[in-house]
This record gives sequence, structure tokens and C-alpha cells, in this order.
Amino acid sequence: MGNGDVHILVVGAGAIGCLFAGRLKRSGYEVSLLEKSPEVVEAINSRGLFVGGAGGQYHVTVPAYSDRPPHPPDLVLLCVKSYDTREAAEALISWLPPEASVLTLQNGLGNMEILQALFGKERVLGGTTAEGATVIAPGRIMHAGEGETVIGSGQAAQAIVSVFQKSGFKALAVNDIRPFLWGKLIINAGINALAAITRLKNGRLPELAGTRRIMEEAVKEAVAIVEARKIDIPYPDPIGRVVDVCRATAGNVASMLQDVLNKKQTEIEAINGAIVKEGAALGIPTPVNSTLTSLVQAMEQTYHEQDLG
Repeated sequence: MGNGDVHILVVGAGAIGCLFAGRLKRSGYEVSLLEKSPEVVEAINSRGLFVGGAGGQYHVTVPAYSDRPPHPPDLVLLCVKSYDTREAAEALISWLPPEASVLTLQNGLGNMEILQALFGKERVLGGTTAEGATVIAPGRIMHAGEGETVIGSGQAAQAIVSVFQKSGFKALAVNDIRPFLWGKLIINAGINALAAITRLKNGRLPELAGTRRIMEEAVKEAVAIVEARKIDIPYPDPIGRVVDVCRATAGNVASMLQDVLNKKQTEIEAINGAIVKEGAALGIPTPVNSTLTSLVQAMEQTYHEQDLG
């Protein structure tokens, strides 16, 4: 894929969507954004994308649409929240060219399966990214930290990795994406719900005895599932890895906490909830992940009752 002969459609103008759209466009690729929020579309079209932080500061013009874009894409990069996966995919399916590839870089489990059921296994690639970004305002993001982007096997995987590498991302292709999806899921399960409930930044979670204990138990439940599934996650010490991520992102406000503070739906079902579902299928108890899931769901259901003055 050369810069001039590939059109990339990024679906979802959140932090990761804008980061990838902005950097790909800066590197000379044809990029457009598909976003369901009219306010975000208008902001991006009128002011462009601003990215600051780890990768430097830059401003690029990327056309944004709330409906079918005029140019058919060669690659779709799906960056919506996990609960919007099916809706976003169904909006694409009637007009997406049959040769276009679809890559998910979303959190949680189940996204790839939804996409494969709609588009076919041969067109869909699973991926995960450790890039960290935060939305400051529509079309304006802070790139909090760089990390590796991993793409699962597929005919287009190596070509996409090349595109990402040319755009400055650390990217690689692997034969089996499942270990990497589970590796990220375990990290998210250990951090996100706890941060959302306690309203603490990442770095504090392993420092406090109570949150450290809950973190360790949530991670142990997930590890029991990957061991039963015979999935070899890409790091040897899961609890140590989660603690390291907390420390490396000490000042970060976790994405699920951002959602709670903004009174938005969270991805709890696809993260801790996915561990509960997998555990039930295998007969593995997951009481801590179940409790975390229920507490975050209760918070979502009572946002309007939480302002006690």
C-alpha cells in the first residue's frame, strides 16, 4: 500500500480514531472519518484535527462525515466503543466495497466475531493498540503515550503494518491475535473498572492496599480463564504487568473513568463482563470481576442520582 493508492476510513472520532486518522493523514495517506455525532463532525470539518503530546504537536485537515463518504475506502479502521460495533458495522455493510479490509483496534472481546459474522472472516482483521490518547475537545486530542499496535493474521495484515510503520506507529503482524487481545483485556480488567469506581488515576491503584488486592484478584480470575483456554498471553507475570502499566501511566485518567465522569456508557460488558461470561462458560468462578461489572453498571444506571451536592 503506497501513500497515494490507499484510502483509509477511520470509523469513530474518539481519542484513538483521531490519533490514527491524524498521523496517517500527516504521513500522506488519504484519510476520512466517519462519526455519528453531528457536533463532532462539524468541529472537525471546521477546525481540523489537533494532536499534541507524545508524538509532537500537529494540525491536519481530515474530512469527516456522518454518512457514507464520497470515496470508497480500501481499509476501514474501526475505533468505536465496543457497544457500538454492530451498529457501526451495519451502517457500512450496504456500501463497503467487497475488497475492502476491516481492522478493529477496539477494547474488549467480541468485536472481531461481530465483524466476521457480517463481513466474512477473510476481510476482518483483529488488532490491539497500546497507544494512549485522551479527547480534550472534539477533534482535539492529547497523545498520552506511545505503545505497540499488533494486527492478527490475514492477507492484508503485513500491508497495513507497513502503512502504520510509515506513519510512525510501532506495529507488527502476528499469526494469532488472541493472546494479544487477552493480554490487553487482562490489563484493562485490572485497571479500568477500579479507576471508574474509585475515581483514582492509574498510578494510585496499586499503591493502596484495598485497590491492589482487588486488582490482583480480578487479574487472577482472568488468568485462570486463559490457562483453561490454553492461550499464551504475551507477558509472563500478569499482575506485575498490570502494576507496571499503572506506574507507566500514573497520571492517566483511565478511559472508563473518563466515561463515568462524562456520564457516558462504559465498555464494562466487553471487559470485566467478558471475563464473567467466559468464566461461566468454563465453570470458573469470577466473583471479583462480577462485582466490578455490577458496580459499574449500577453507576451507569444512576448517573442522574449521583449529584448529591
